[in-house]
Amino acid sequence: MTYHQQTLQLKTTGKSLAKVTAKVEEVVAKSGVQTGLCTLFLRHTSASLLLQENADPDVLEDLQHFFSDLVPEQRRYRHSTEGPDDMPAHIRTALTHTSEQIPINRGRLVLGTWQGIYIWEHRQQGHYRELVVHIQGE
Repeated sequence: MTYHQQTLQLKTTGKSLAKVTAKVEEVVAKSGVQTGLCTLFLRHTSASLLLQENADPDVLEDLQHFFSDLVPEQRRYRHSTEGPDDMPAHIRTALTHTSEQIPINRGRLVLGTWQGIYIWEHRQQGHYRELVVHIQGE
């Protein structure tokens, strides 16, 4: 059994979905694992990790609009130490994921045809985000 772990430092551009599929695929290739599992873990509470449509950008726009309606920033929240977008970001993260697992076959991620891996930044400003990529297999 082989284990490989790498932490990617990724800069987001503010409230948006940043596609990171290629960066994760590079780590998988570097690991040499042909059959196994890739576990992704985003080390933050105001950004999410998402597997989503990678062909039609309207899907990503609709998701962002839906979550803006679902968790408005204009609402009065008790926690506002880091600004009015902080608590809504925490709620959006709680409703989504900070980790994913993707099988590896023949040295490649087993993603569906239209699936991509995204970091969903929920804050207005860009941040440096850490994505831990842990690979195990043979």
